[in-house]
Amino acid sequence: MSENKTHGQHEIGDISDLVDHISSLPDCILHHILSFMPTKEAVKTSILSRRWKNENLWVFASKIDFDDDLLFSREVHGWHLPDVTSFVNLVERFFQLRNALNLEKFRLTCRGCYHESRIHSWISNAIMHNVQELDLTFRSAGRSMIPWSMLYRTSLVTLKIRMSCITELPSHFSFPCLKTFHLASIRFLNDDCTEETFLGCPVLRELVLLDCKWMSSQNIAISSSTLKSLTINDLLSFNPSYDSMISIFNPSYDPIGFIKIDATNLTYFEYSGYLSNEILFNNASSLVKACIHIPPSEWKNRVACRVVDLLKRLQHVVSLSVSNPTIESLMFVDNMRARFPMFLKFSHLVLTMEIGNNAFGAVMDFLYSCPLLQSICIYEGFKHRMRLGENDPIWLSLPTCVSNCLKTMTFKNFHAYDLEICFVKCVLKYACVLERMDIWWFDTELQDPKKTEVKAELEMISTAYVIKFS
Repeated sequence: MSENKTHGQHEIGDISDLVDHISSLPDCILHHILSFMPTKEAVKTSILSRRWKNENLWVFASKIDFDDDLLFSREVHGWHLPDVTSFVNLVERFFQLRNALNLEKFRLTCRGCYHESRIHSWISNAIMHNVQELDLTFRSAGRSMIPWSMLYRTSLVTLKIRMSCITELPSHFSFPCLKTFHLASIRFLNDDCTEETFLGCPVLRELVLLDCKWMSSQNIAISSSTLKSLTINDLLSFNPSYDSMISIFNPSYDPIGFIKIDATNLTYFEYSGYLSNEILFNNASSLVKACIHIPPSEWKNRVACRVVDLLKRLQHVVSLSVSNPTIESLMFVDNMRARFPMFLKFSHLVLTMEIGNNAFGAVMDFLYSCPLLQSICIYEGFKHRMRLGENDPIWLSLPTCVSNCLKTMTFKNFHAYDLEICFVKCVLKYACVLERMDIWWFDTELQDPKKTEVKAELEMISTAYVIKFS
């Protein structure tokens, strides 16, 4: 008993020594360490010692993340709501104590209700501390909440603004140092606004537009000679049911506008939406990777033609990631093979959703235009009711790339359905230059005797290449 007590005292002494040792570090090192901690945990360090509490060391961290839901919340009738008063006091205290020390990153997330002038003041303070990365998320927003005029001609390198309600964006910007620009639920006032906005960012590298709207028409112009990565998601900004109802009374109605992209150095492009805007590239020859997701639509024929037009404009990409609905829409295109040019740089294809009969046939048709494809990744496996046999006519006339160029295949979410086993067997049989096949079980923890059987069955077929099960 006494030995255990003595041993426990030694442990406590060792911990105490460790705490004292950390506390003796110079302030600059402690501030740097705190910058890597979540702000909630950094605030808690005040209890470690009298020095940490009295000097409010957490206040001087170079990266701060104020989230009213994570820092303070209270339960009201079963709902967890932000404690606005406690949160306001903490942020106010932060700016009062920090003095003039520069701020590298300031992230502010407000889900509660705050007075516009208060949030305006916090953002202004962050800007006056020469913040380089500003990340703002608000449940609601007013016209005077964000001090737009103060943002101009600042040292900002990254600016991210997310709203749960639409707010208007000023017509002109000037961000000489901005490289990363994310906007969500922002309303553009007119066509010229978008082009002028991005022309005001002379070193822009990454642009993300999520559910943004434009008032006067459905046209957007994005122009930037330095832009490398562009992501557009307009899934929530288009209402296909509403437009379908209008088309009943006016069959010629078509909400199509355009998104004109003039970015000669663009290497990555991602789009999710209903293609309610035709996407036009002034020059897409620099594109390396594209990710496209078109959800199911009531306007199958119209959307299918737009999908074809978009894919044709991506003919220079090396890697393409597409969803199942995107591929299925191609079924509604007459003579699809004749509609596509040859994708002579295209070497890697990723299918991001479960594949059914319709999508599989459309994929095979699309592959006729990809003679040099070397890699295919099936990300979500096959639908359980998909029908495909070893004697299916689809295997009688394979695209050239499958038989002569395909070197690697990745099959994720593999359930070992009969049709999945059949598909893998056929690829092993007909892909003459295949070097490797990676198969990922849908549940790696599941111990199923069938796994062992399937693995042995497939490995017997493969002799000249490697099958890896994960």
